[in-house]
Amino acid sequence: MNETLIKWAVAAGLVLALMAGSFYVAWAWQANSYGKQLAAQSAGYQADLTAINNAGAAQTSKALAKQQAAEQKAADIDAQRTKEKTDALAENETLRQRYAATQAANDRLRADVAAGTQRLRIAGSCTANGSGSSGVSGPTSAAGLGNAGTVELSGEAGQAVFDLRADLIRERSALKALQDYAKVCHPG
Repeated sequence: MNETLIKWAVAAGLVLALMAGSFYVAWAWQANSYGKQLAAQSAGYQADLTAINNAGAAQTSKALAKQQAAEQKAADIDAQRTKEKTDALAENETLRQRYAATQAANDRLRADVAAGTQRLRIAGSCTANGSGSSGVSGPTSAAGLGNAGTVELSGEAGQAVFDLRADLIRERSALKALQDYAKVCHPG
């Protein structure tokens, strides 16, 4: 019986040794397989991170280029509007100087008429049949001024004409300034 028991013990030992050896081989093979899988996953992860990083850098570059283009466009528009405004202000100053000179000439004429050194005359004509631009009827014109004469205004009427002329100059200047302002501040 001892012999049988020893055979069984040896057989059991061999089976246990074979089982332990197969477990070790399986474990080593599995560990190697997992190591390869982990290495492949790590390489894929690094490749994904690199692709994401490159895509982010490309988007950042595009956004920066768009921002710089927009800033340049804004600077160009600002420079154009500034030039337009400067030109309009220079033109406005020229018009202001012309208005001042015209107003001064008008004031001199007014003073001369008031002093009696100048007279205001209006050229006109009357036709005998009443069809002229004056609208004067035939009998009145025959007894009146005649044809191709001049009409001399009184001092008060002359002053009124110069007042109207000054108002017209002032209104034209204001209208021109407003038109220039509209061109600069609210371009078409």
